[in-house]
Amino acid sequence: MTACSTSDIPSRHTGIDQVPLIETSVLPQDGAGATTVISTPEAVVDRQVVERPADEEQDDPVAAIASPVSVHAVQVRVPRSLKVSERNRYLPFGDIVWREDPIGDRHAQVQKIMQDALMHGVTPLEGPGKVDVEVELVRFHAITEKARYTTGGVHAITFDLTLRDPETAAMVVPQRRIRADLEAYGGQQAVNAEALGVTQKARISEHLSDVIRQELTSPEGYQNAKLGVFQLLNNL
Repeated sequence: MTACSTSDIPSRHTGIDQVPLIETSVLPQDGAGATTVISTPEAVVDRQVVERPADEEQDDPVAAIASPVSVHAVQVRVPRSLKVSERNRYLPFGDIVWREDPIGDRHAQVQKIMQDALMHGVTPLEGPGKVDVEVELVRFHAITEKARYTTGGVHAITFDLTLRDPETAAMVVPQRRIRADLEAYGGQQAVNAEALGVTQKARISEHLSDVIRQELTSPEGYQNAKLGVFQLLNNL
């Protein structure tokens, strides 16, 4: 199954490429626009701040959800130490496996997917307690082309979640490891889904939005699905 695989693209470099990707998005406050801060050590590169207009059109407005908390900011960190695999195998190899974007900076690509999905998930939460959500990616396994058009599999996504007080940065609850696995379509099911515009990115994004909402609104938190043998193989 590995005879036709391609070599992995190196994910460990020198200089700025060693800096972990850290993006913080601040949710709108009293009608103000959201602010995105891409943070890296100032000795390496200046901090970049991107303002989003308050009247920016929302493609998918979400109704408010009563919950124990509301979210002040979301930060997603993707360490450069995570190994990227471009091998076209049935089973994933490495820490990051992603295919639907053009070959490039996979760390940046999956970070954007997670940042956008988590922001979408927490935006409707309206609760008396305010928290900052910090996420550090551990694993992001979508499926390869070979698996996509044959067996299918599991989108295996794991991240560490920390909730902090926005004012003091104190940890509100202990760090929790979230395993957010999702069935991955394969064969004709994948072809049919793509014909309807239901891509891997669309399904993963919607799933991560649901995961963070459940984690912040349910007393039990998010409970990972049991997906059988492919899920077990992903954890080997």
